[in-house]
Amino acid sequence: MKIGELANAAGCTTETIRFYEKIGLLPEADRTQSNYRVYAKKHLERLVFIRNCRALEMSHDEIRTLITIMDGAPNQLEHQSAHSLLASHLQHIDQRIEELTSLRKQLVSLQQHCHPSDESCGILQELSAMDVKAKSAKSHI
Repeated sequence: MKIGELANAAGCTTETIRFYEKIGLLPEADRTQSNYRVYAKKHLERLVFIRNCRALEMSHDEIRTLITIMDGAPNQLEHQSAHSLLASHLQHIDQRIEELTSLRKQLVSLQQHCHPSDESCGILQELSAMDVKAKSAKSHI
């Protein structure tokens, strides 16, 4: 199948496919004599796997590790590695839930400063005055 057909079958864009190829998560496609990419069922299966992992908010490095495990010979150590990776990811998700819960509390508090009858905006005043824990610049990108 061509790249557009693969994109449609997997529910993503052709740019996503090219990106996953570029970073090594998706194996490169064979090429026709006219240099068009030709994808096989294995590409669709791998792309679905990657997309499922991304839907669970796994990082590219986590996905790469799981792919390495999946492509290797099945053994107990590999299964333990996958289990450890998932446990680590769950800890990260729990931390994010705590951060988002705290963020929600701050936003609810901020919203309570809104008094439409006032001439000045309580939300804007509070945003200018409040001390919010700043996250690293990397987390906002």
